[in-house]
Amino acid sequence: MTKSHALTLILFVVLTVAAGSLVGYSSIPGPWYQDLQKPAFNPPNWIFGPVWTALYVLIGIAGARVYIRERGNWLPKIWFLQMALNLVWSPIFFTLHRPDLALAVLVAMLLAILTFIAMAWSRDRPSALLFLPYAAWVSFAGLLNGAIWWLNPL
Repeated sequence: MTKSHALTLILFVVLTVAAGSLVGYSSIPGPWYQDLQKPAFNPPNWIFGPVWTALYVLIGIAGARVYIRERGNWLPKIWFLQMALNLVWSPIFFTLHRPDLALAVLVAMLLAILTFIAMAWSRDRPSALLFLPYAAWVSFAGLLNGAIWWLNPL
């Protein structure tokens, strides 16, 4: 690994974790969320921070890999698209109190994640594999988001 590749890796991981943390801290669940009916499978609130931090590290590593190897191609663009969708979900759900719109964003995000995995599978398999836990968690988050929307009609 060259020095510039190491710097790219560090920047992607730090910026991805920082962006996710900033969005998370600026849209902390408040009384509105506490008062919602939630499904039985809703995990405790404390689990989300550690899970997302670990996922953001994996997402950052995959982003750096495809940026280094595929710059100018579609794979980094898909990575940035899924990241943008990821970062707008929390404000839509927790700040705007719109689980319906948040679910639409989450479905688009999952499609971007799955597209990334499919495109990376033959080009950069480690990046595709790094996205598998992310796809699983976002699928679960979609189920949770949908259940909350269903249990709490607007």
